[in-house]
Amino acid sequence: MITVRELKKVDPVTKQQEKGLDQQEDSPMDPPAAYEEPGKVDIKKEDLCDSLQTFMHEHEEMLKVVTAFEKGIVDYKTNGYKLTNEINEAFGNFFKCLDDDLLPHNRKEEKILFPILNQKLIEAGEHSKGHKLVTAIDVMEDDHVKFIQLGALSFNLLGLASRIVDERSKIFVLDTAYETSRELIELLKLHIYREDVTLFPLAQKYISKEEFEAIQKQMEKF
Repeated sequence: MITVRELKKVDPVTKQQEKGLDQQEDSPMDPPAAYEEPGKVDIKKEDLCDSLQTFMHEHEEMLKVVTAFEKGIVDYKTNGYKLTNEINEAFGNFFKCLDDDLLPHNRKEEKILFPILNQKLIEAGEHSKGHKLVTAIDVMEDDHVKFIQLGALSFNLLGLASRIVDERSKIFVLDTAYETSRELIELLKLHIYREDVTLFPLAQKYISKEEFEAIQKQMEKF
């Protein structure tokens, strides 16, 4: 499961400051129009290269687990925080997915796809107008950090609540776990949408066939 040790590997505040995301007013892919990306490239999934389709397939599988977790956490709160076998299974599958699937998926993106795509976006002028050049890659990597942060917090709060005797304190912790979980769910869904609809089509537009062949070989070894 996600542990505090994973959380300590990154400092979200420092990372944002280094990239200028803490003060960036025109960072790409920012809310409120998060689901209405300007200037996106319209490319069908079947027209994307194999490596990008692999990433999208992994997204589809993770979304199934996220959807089940969303139903589970809502049912948990609705039921007065009483666990059922179905809810417990949804929780277990979700946190296992974070450790076994999402974090490795994110590392694969960060090591193989993001470096070359970030350079391509800068060369193409697909970046912010601020003092520091912020691309969509910076935003995606920042999301990856938040996944670890929110995932660890949600997991630890749910575990902590089971050991609290005082009922009022227990409900407070569970409410906080619920809100944190919902925030994580929404971020995950938005992040996947951004990558599938905007980032991957941009990669298809700017990365050459030969470069994608090299990416595919690296992915096979990952």
